[in-house]
Amino acid sequence: MRIGELAAAVGVTTRAVRHYHHLGLLPEPERLGNGYRDYTLRHAVVLARIRRLTELGLGLAEVRDVLADDAGKDLAEVLAELDEDLARQEEAIRERRARLRTLRESEGGTAAEGPVSPELAALFRDTAPLTDSPMAAKDREILALIETSAPPEERKRLMGLMSGVVGAPGGMERAMAVYRLLDELDGAGPDDPRVDEAARALAECVPAGLLPEDAVLDESNGFLAALYADFAPAQAEAFRRALRIVAEGRA
Repeated sequence: MRIGELAAAVGVTTRAVRHYHHLGLLPEPERLGNGYRDYTLRHAVVLARIRRLTELGLGLAEVRDVLADDAGKDLAEVLAELDEDLARQEEAIRERRARLRTLRESEGGTAAEGPVSPELAALFRDTAPLTDSPMAAKDREILALIETSAPPEERKRLMGLMSGVVGAPGGMERAMAVYRLLDELDGAGPDDPRVDEAARALAECVPAGLLPEDAVLDESNGFLAALYADFAPAQAEAFRRALRIVAEGRA
């Protein structure tokens, strides 16, 4: 058989046949005097088995193990591992669908920064009066970013701290005042006299325990450097001074 006849007989493409040759899954046949490969029935049998195994979900490396004559895993062992892997995938899909269902039922799933966790969605609901503030909008984006990158336990701790700030007596009023001060600094330079007031007000809103004791608070911290670059110069300076105030107070 020619390569096209072999591929048609098994129901694969000639490109797949050549790929299996390249990977060593399908032995190369003898070539005739005219240079064409001469495929035998044995090649068709092996190729058909490769197709069946891949349709079961086996990767090509696993197919190689099954086809190996003197080494590797036998078919029963490989199929058992495949079944276990599919079971893990099913469980992961169930968990993702449960999370998706929760998000769809909460405002966090449809928020501009969403999807976010139910805890962060609740925080966004509590701070809804701040949505007209450009700085508050940036803050929401940053919180969504931090939540995405933080481990589950740390995420829960951070959301609890932030909710405590807003939920404390006068907390919403203080947050609104800080955002107003920062919004007013848009377009201003770092030496603007209003920077100090904004920094002090911001530092008062930072909950105890938010910053780790070993936190790097200068531009050598890549995240902070990117954060400052995204703000207007006066706003970035207010954040720098606020973090210094928090660090000094902690010391």
